[in-house]
Amino acid sequence: MPARAAADRHLPVLLQRCVDLLAPALAEPGSVLVDCTLGMGGHTEAVLEQVPTARVVGIDRDPQALRLASERLARFGDRFTPVHAVYDEIGDVVAGLGLDAVQGVLMDLGVSSLQLDEADRGFAYAQDAPLDMRMDQTRGLTAADVLNTYDERELTRILREYGEERFAQRVARALVRRREEKPWERTGELADLVRSAIPAATRKTGGNPSKRTFQALRIEVNGELEVLERAVPAAIEALAVGGRIVVESYHSLEDRIVKRAIARGTASSAPAGLPVEPETHRPYLEPLTRGAEEADEAELERNPRAASVRLRAAARLRPTPEHLRTHATTSSRATRTTRSKEERR
Repeated sequence: MPARAAADRHLPVLLQRCVDLLAPALAEPGSVLVDCTLGMGGHTEAVLEQVPTARVVGIDRDPQALRLASERLARFGDRFTPVHAVYDEIGDVVAGLGLDAVQGVLMDLGVSSLQLDEADRGFAYAQDAPLDMRMDQTRGLTAADVLNTYDERELTRILREYGEERFAQRVARALVRRREEKPWERTGELADLVRSAIPAATRKTGGNPSKRTFQALRIEVNGELEVLERAVPAAIEALAVGGRIVVESYHSLEDRIVKRAIARGTASSAPAGLPVEPETHRPYLEPLTRGAEEADEAELERNPRAASVRLRAAARLRPTPEHLRTHATTSSRATRTTRSKEERR
């Protein structure tokens, strides 16, 4: 496949804004950015082009994305290092490269253009395909496995929590009833059933009624929210003082996790009423955005996929106080424990 194939297939969201936020932290020669969600390499390419002092470590769980991005970025030589991993393993990745800390972290969350556009991956409700939805097709449960083995209560929970589906129980009941006749195999069949399970009056607005079910299944299959809960604190811990983290989220569940992790660092942890704030309780992050930034009209015209983006960024002011580090420093151990449980299912 041609080296530019990845560039032709993907337009990064808020590309220049991300580069502008990260660049001040990457000004010193040898500065390192970890692109936690490399995808097809668009953000990484822009950083390498515009910030000649920077190196980039690109993490992705999808081997196909890593291959395409590596072809695209080959011209940068050893300034780019691809790593096959899930991004909550950032601490292990950084340590494995012999680094004590990095100067930048970028996360562009959710499903990538590659995964949406490849029909046989099963992410898109508009295309009939096998019910897979794994970002890493070398391991883990598929969407078909989830639909064929989870009980009605668990399916209801997933649809309600991850898809924010109003009719979660109704859809889950229909899913279970249907699999008693024939196992789930295809996305087209799923889209048709969800459409028929949701009341006709509510199908007139809000786009395709299947999108919430597909989102919920994708999040469950890939453990996206659990990974993100571990990844943001771990990424902050990987930052050197003066380093910056930039995160793009695409739905409220993701943004809530990111907002909470950054807020933890930008607020004082001192008990209320103290006459003097102890040094160890002062904020260790400084917000670089006022709340979550959204795409402007020009961005939306260039890239319709930016419609739901929420961008948050922060800079590290000082090391995280010891009493606040527990969650982040145990993330790798929690990751390994969770994965081992998933692999035994």
